[in-house]
Amino acid sequence: MKLGFLTACLPQLSLEELVTWASEKGFQSLELAAWPVESDRDYQARQIDADNFDKDEAKRVKELFKKYELEISGFGYYENNIHPDLKKREFFLNHLKKVINTASLLDVELVGTFVGANPDLSPAENINEIGKVLGEIVKYAEDAGVKIMIENCPMENWIKFGLPGNYAFSPELWEALFNEIPSDNFGLNLDPSHLYWLGIDYLQIVEDFSSKIFHAHAKDAEILVDGVNRFGIFGEQVDPTPWKSGWWRYRMPGTGEIDWGKFIQKLQEFGYDYVLSIEHEDPVWEGSVEKVKKGLRLGQKHLRQFVI
Repeated sequence: MKLGFLTACLPQLSLEELVTWASEKGFQSLELAAWPVESDRDYQARQIDADNFDKDEAKRVKELFKKYELEISGFGYYENNIHPDLKKREFFLNHLKKVINTASLLDVELVGTFVGANPDLSPAENINEIGKVLGEIVKYAEDAGVKIMIENCPMENWIKFGLPGNYAFSPELWEALFNEIPSDNFGLNLDPSHLYWLGIDYLQIVEDFSSKIFHAHAKDAEILVDGVNRFGIFGEQVDPTPWKSGWWRYRMPGTGEIDWGKFIQKLQEFGYDYVLSIEHEDPVWEGSVEKVKKGLRLGQKHLRQFVI
C-alpha cells in the first residue's frame, strides 16, 4: 500500500511545486484535483487544467512524475452531477468528461466525483436520476479506459438546508446505486471519516463492499462532546454552515478517533493494496501553506506505522 494525498488542500501550489515537495517528503502518489477555473467551491484546486489538456501536456506531466518517482492515483472533481439548475449540471458534467479525457491521456484509471442530489426530488427519484446521468458518465469513462469512483460524503446542507447534497453516504444508498448502474467500472473512493460520525461501522464496510473499493481516503473525525450537548445530531440550526455541524469535525489521521491500524489491516485482508490518500480538511492545520504541509506530514507519520 502507498501513501499519498489529494492536492485540493494546496490550491496555491503549482503541479511542479507539489510534485517536488511530495517526493522530498516521501509521499508515493498524488490524487490530482482538477476543478475548472470558474469553480468557487472550497476544498478545490486545479493543478491540472483539464479544459486545455492535450497530448503534449500529457507527455510533460508523465515525465515530471517519472522524474520524481511518483504516481497519480486518480483525479478528483467533486461537484453535484444532478444539480437542479440544469445549466450548472451541464457545466459540471461537461467538465467531468474533460477530466476523464485527461485521465485517459495520462493512463490514469480512476476519476473521483460525487453523485450529487436534487432537493426537488424524493430520495428514490434521486437514485433514479443518478442512474440516468451517472450511467452515461460511467459509459463515457469505460470507452476511455477509465473507472468512476464516488466518495461517500453526505455534503449535508450543501444544496438545501436539512438535506444531504450527495446521495452516496451509506451502504443502503451504495447498494441502490450499484443496482442502478451495474458496472465493474463504477465503485467507491472510500472515506471512513464520514462513516464514523454517521455511526456506521467502517470496518464492516470494507468486508461488505471490498469488490467496489477502488481507492481509499485517509481522513479522520472527532466527536465534539460540547457540540453534541448543545446542538444534537442535527447540528447547528440558527446559523448553520454547510457540512460543519458543530458536533464533529474532520481531523488528520491519528488526531481523531478512527483506528487506522485496524482499518488498514481490514483493507489488506480483503484485497485492497493500492493507495491511501490523505484528504486534508482539518481546521486545526489550515490557514497557510506551511500549516497544511505540517498537517499532511502529521497524517503521513501516523499512517506509516501501519502501511507495509
